[in-house]
Amino acid sequence: MTMSVGWYLRRLSRMGPREVGGRAGDAVRRRRWRSARPDCPSVTGARFTAVLPAGTIAAIPPDAAKRLIAEADRLMDGHAEYFGVVRDDLTDPDWWCDPKTGRRAPSGYAFDVPYRNEDAVGDIKQIWELSRHQYLTVLAAAYAITGNERYAERVAEHLRSWWAANPPLRGVHWISGIELGIRLLSWVWIRRLLDGWPGAAGLFEGNPVALNQIWHHQRWLAAFPSRGSSANNHIIAEAAGQFAAACAFGWFPSSARWRADALRSLERHLRGNTFDSGLNRELATEYHGLVLELGLAAVAEADAADVPVPASIRLVLLRMTDALAAIVDSRLRPPRQGDADDGHGLVVDGAGTDRWASLLATGDAVFGRLAWWPTVTGTDVRTPLLAALIRSYAKDGTVTRPSSRPAHFADAGLTILRGPGEIWARCDGGPHGFLSIAAHAHADALSVEVRHDGVDVLADPGTYCYHGQPGWRQYFRSTLGHNTLQLDGSDQSVSGGPFLWTRHARSRVLAVDTSDAFDGGTARWSAEHDGYQRSVHRRRVELTAASQELKVVDEVRGPRRAVQLAFHLGPAIAADLADDRAQLTWTRDGEDRSAVLDLPGQLSWRAHRGETAPPLGWYSAGFGRKEPSTTLIGTGFTDGTEGFTTVLRFRG
Repeated sequence: MTMSVGWYLRRLSRMGPREVGGRAGDAVRRRRWRSARPDCPSVTGARFTAVLPAGTIAAIPPDAAKRLIAEADRLMDGHAEYFGVVRDDLTDPDWWCDPKTGRRAPSGYAFDVPYRNEDAVGDIKQIWELSRHQYLTVLAAAYAITGNERYAERVAEHLRSWWAANPPLRGVHWISGIELGIRLLSWVWIRRLLDGWPGAAGLFEGNPVALNQIWHHQRWLAAFPSRGSSANNHIIAEAAGQFAAACAFGWFPSSARWRADALRSLERHLRGNTFDSGLNRELATEYHGLVLELGLAAVAEADAADVPVPASIRLVLLRMTDALAAIVDSRLRPPRQGDADDGHGLVVDGAGTDRWASLLATGDAVFGRLAWWPTVTGTDVRTPLLAALIRSYAKDGTVTRPSSRPAHFADAGLTILRGPGEIWARCDGGPHGFLSIAAHAHADALSVEVRHDGVDVLADPGTYCYHGQPGWRQYFRSTLGHNTLQLDGSDQSVSGGPFLWTRHARSRVLAVDTSDAFDGGTARWSAEHDGYQRSVHRRRVELTAASQELKVVDEVRGPRRAVQLAFHLGPAIAADLADDRAQLTWTRDGEDRSAVLDLPGQLSWRAHRGETAPPLGWYSAGFGRKEPSTTLIGTGFTDGTEGFTTVLRFRG
């Protein structure tokens, strides 16, 4: 898929003068760099000193180490899975080949490669993911735990292969700053975890090829930072990787400047990327996790190198951690909101390690858990590694933290209602994404997400893909693709056109009572948005403890409009729809469970499952993966004088 002229014009219209000027300068610099490729400055006497403190590896829990080694052995045998595509070629990978399409990216000057064109390049996410080298951090961690040199030798073999195949500014791996930043972070941890291996110094600081790669990665990041409308989690990954490398690999004349500039960028954008409440401004939960991982990894490098960091950085990370603890359900699953692409900042764990439990465990180690935090079960490798480097913060009570579990995050427009039977409901009344183009947002104003004991009942369908499959991308981002109301077949936007790069829907929360509905009471939330021409959608959600009942009331103020009201069921839910009542059944931990969904009788209801033209009735558990699920769609009309009431009753 190639982007249309209109796409670029719409994006240009959202940029301010500073961003336009910066991008113009980038264009000039790219042309100049086509022929001007300086060599890495000469480096002598380089030493790697950012090692793990004694006893760190011994502190890794045995079960976490066992999972890691099992994963490392799978990798050694050549097996891995990325975005739903199983690979068995990792003993000797082709760094430019997309295993999904079989296409191989063209060579040449990096900025000439049409990486968004899947017909020419393949799926760029598949190509880029392996070259983040996070599978090599797993192998390096396996060496650190076991001392088995076959893991270290495989790491060295693959790094030398990658460096030879990807000289500076040649090919697809020199296009995106987030890829360079995460790759640098991986290299820092690879060097740290291989420190006991006799060949570590010869692979890195004693290797002119490695020095050249490290220097050119940092030179690139200093020259081409993400700007303006694109400066979301990308710029944080760029700054974190640049800062980590400049701390741990501070061997170059420019290292001090790169370190200082990256730290300023990280501090500015980490604050800018995060609401005061601690939630991520992109309103995309997976990116909350990614940014938190990147921030923690950057602070670890600062503390390892004894580089002072602004207190604001630690404070933002603390607030992000407390916010994460507040929004997870009974199984430690956070909301599924906005875009997600399975991106991680630092990977040193095996399959089966819970990402969110790991982050909360690290938060406990660094900041200290609060009394209302959920109990974290399970162990991981990453927490003891980070905790060995990061200095404790806020454990002495000098920083004000929430005394009870927050349920309403006004700045982010996110509200969590909780009830008996581990009922958990997320209500969305927030702004549309982040920055001018809201690139990672979905058209989901006033959507709800409901779980029972961690099982998706009314589900957010997820993301599935980006630019390579526009029809599927549109479905998973659309209003109809979420548990909310659509008017006249259009996504939410003031102009009535495509929601992206228009004047976005403005939402506001009207009333909230977030008392946990456990003692016979009722928790309530209501909000409205103006994302349809001449109409306002208002929604009220009530969770009543005594009846284990969730009521959703939708009202539309404005002229007569065609209505589609969507409720997406999780993939574990079986549904039997008869007229305007759906009987829901599922199994949790071997126990049969059920609920009844009474739907508005004014609408005509149909169940959709696994339809493809157009897509309807799908759930994406992770990027690149999708499976059929049941979606209930009610169609009819509203004349602005009546509401639509939906009641979900849990049994038992």
